[in-house]
Amino acid sequence: MTDDTVPVPVPSLFPMPPAEPSSTAGEVEMLLFALDRSRAQFAWKCGGLDAAALNRPHPPSALTLGGLLKHMALVEERYAVDFTGEAPGPPLDVPEAVSDPQWVWRSAADETPEELYGLWRGAAGRSRAAMVRALADGGLDRPAAYTAWADGTPVNLRRIVVDLHDEYARHVGHADLLREAVDGLVGEDPPR
Repeated sequence: MTDDTVPVPVPSLFPMPPAEPSSTAGEVEMLLFALDRSRAQFAWKCGGLDAAALNRPHPPSALTLGGLLKHMALVEERYAVDFTGEAPGPPLDVPEAVSDPQWVWRSAADETPEELYGLWRGAAGRSRAAMVRALADGGLDRPAAYTAWADGTPVNLRRIVVDLHDEYARHVGHADLLREAVDGLVGEDPPR
């Protein structure tokens, strides 16, 4: 058994941060821990809100927590394609998702909290499961099925995991500020 072929178990919809990895954790375990911790933080910062709170912008930005949920669902689905090589699912399976860069942000206001939470959880769950399967079948050095460098050379899955974590790191910070403005919720990790 090597740390590059044995992923950690899939958490149940990322409700809490995963347990701290051991001090001898390998690269795969550590990368998945960091990503799952960021998913859990994102879920906590966006969770349990009604439509008004999810759609509340904080000028001068037009960013909303609902928009972040839909955006991260799209990002998760987009990277799942790199792990599976399969056609994308929601919300990336509609023409507007590709043709209109602002669609995901704008259209989030038309969806209920249940739809937004379900969309993100579904995409994150599919992405996580696809990632676990791909990492068990080729590890981090396996080429991505979709993403490539400018010269056409595929990037490896290590880069995809890092890019997905970077996307969460960026937007967990946004969600933290937006959520504090909505109802004062602050903190780094969801309570255990």
